[in-house]
Amino acid sequence: MSAPLIDPFARAIEYLRVSVTDRCDFRCVYCMSENMTFLPKKELLTLEELDRLCSAFIRLGVKKLRITGGEPLVRREIMTFFNSMSRHLDSGALDELTITTNGSQLARFADDLYAAGVRRINVSLDTLDEQKFADVTRWGRLPQVLKGIDAAQKAGLRVKINTVALKGFNEDELFTLTDWCAERDMDLTFIEVMPMGDIGNEDRIGQYWSLKDVRAQLAERSELTDLAERTGGPARYIRMEETGQKIGFITPLSHNFCESCNRVRVTCTGEIYTCLGQEGHSDLRAPLRSSESDMVLEDAIRAAIALKPKGHDFDYSRQRVDGQVSRHMSHTGG
Repeated sequence: MSAPLIDPFARAIEYLRVSVTDRCDFRCVYCMSENMTFLPKKELLTLEELDRLCSAFIRLGVKKLRITGGEPLVRREIMTFFNSMSRHLDSGALDELTITTNGSQLARFADDLYAAGVRRINVSLDTLDEQKFADVTRWGRLPQVLKGIDAAQKAGLRVKINTVALKGFNEDELFTLTDWCAERDMDLTFIEVMPMGDIGNEDRIGQYWSLKDVRAQLAERSELTDLAERTGGPARYIRMEETGQKIGFITPLSHNFCESCNRVRVTCTGEIYTCLGQEGHSDLRAPLRSSESDMVLEDAIRAAIALKPKGHDFDYSRQRVDGQVSRHMSHTGG
């Protein structure tokens, strides 16, 4: 193996999140505008290029690979890519291959994902109310997602629910969601809404519900125990002693988690963002396509990691969206 990837702050980069498409079959109000203009297909990396890119990162020490979008399962022939990546699990070079999905296509793909070596998945779900789900996703259908979650659990996949905390939207479902996850033996992570991209008429500050408040409400119901556990991502975990379930908090605004950041993101067009909350990025598509040798690509990856910042600047404290980045979450990869 080549020398591992170490950023300027002595953090080893072992976690890669790759967006395979900017397209999605939902239009969540905090993620993208209703009338999105998607990228021309010629700008996207092919599945073969994605394989080569991910394999280069794995050679350089990446141990966890998360596939994202958009909605990754709407990418045509995506299982070809997952099946190919499974060779790195078989060899031991990769510890985990996983996916973040909106759940809409899980009924079709759950068994295939398990067969490819996926064992844990994240499903984005912000409400259990069918009408509210239709409102927040604009195009989504809750029964289809719930059917997908059923299929995932039946296939043997461990499901974690990711819920964006939205003020005035799902505050009244805090315990409904936690109880539902406990009953189904699913972990639950709450995420603060992040200022990314133009989302039309939506009020970004009005959407923001601090997870300090979420934790305080949970503490009124159950004793909470802080856990030292980390899964390679930004979440900090607690255990609710009443049910024994694990709850995660991803808090880019109320508590900056950058000091332990070991991950980078690559977009579906081959841009590497070493920080979700910064505009700085480097192009990996050009070196990928310029040479059949992977040395040029690996050099470009190392050069990008050398520019990784210490942290991001998201901030709502002054009642304006400081640190907002212009690209949509669907472009960077959720």
